[in-house]
Amino acid sequence: MSNKNFMLILMALVAMSFFKSPLSQAQTETPRTFKIKTPNTKKQLQAEDESLEKDETSGRVHSVAPRRIQQHGLGFGIGETFLLGNYAKTGEDKITLDLLYSYAASYSFDLLINAHMSEHKDNSERMKLMGLTGSVKARVVEFDNFSPYFLGGLGFYLPEAKRSVNGSNTWSDKKVTFGLNFGGGADLRLNENYAVGVMGQMHWPFAIKQDEGSDIKGYYFKLLITGMYLF
Repeated sequence: MSNKNFMLILMALVAMSFFKSPLSQAQTETPRTFKIKTPNTKKQLQAEDESLEKDETSGRVHSVAPRRIQQHGLGFGIGETFLLGNYAKTGEDKITLDLLYSYAASYSFDLLINAHMSEHKDNSERMKLMGLTGSVKARVVEFDNFSPYFLGGLGFYLPEAKRSVNGSNTWSDKKVTFGLNFGGGADLRLNENYAVGVMGQMHWPFAIKQDEGSDIKGYYFKLLITGMYLF
């Protein structure tokens, strides 16, 4: 064998060794395994619900008892009735009870119906008050379950006074009159069915003309603790 042929065979063997090494490594290397991570569906749903809840409340704290519209309410208000103007001349202030009905017309406005009746004494004189009023409650701001408001409206009143006329105490003529009411307060919703609060309401019946004696005119203010059942 000539030297030239020997060199060619040697170069071929070296070249084959280079090609065989990576090929054998690829054959002997074990394939890698990949793990597929499956999402926790329950946790994902909870996270999505919390995200939606935060978006709906614009980042505010979620209310325990969210306000609902088209909701009725029955309740009462108990507190002091202060007689003012000429009413104070024939009666004294006293604790009274009012009956209340509410209807949530929107997220900002409620209808409030107030019915009340009371009799106030001052020696031999008397002052009877009866009223049926309708008001609109305008909520200023809603902070969690606490909401202050203003209110105002109209109503029907039946004030009667027993006072001295021509030297004798006689009752005034029984007549229904129109009147105004306005005020404000705050509500605190305890849960979806119960709410408590405070309310101050001024009642201003129009004057009632009398055939004998002075006209019946005046006004009165109620400061009440309120309780409502919502349904």
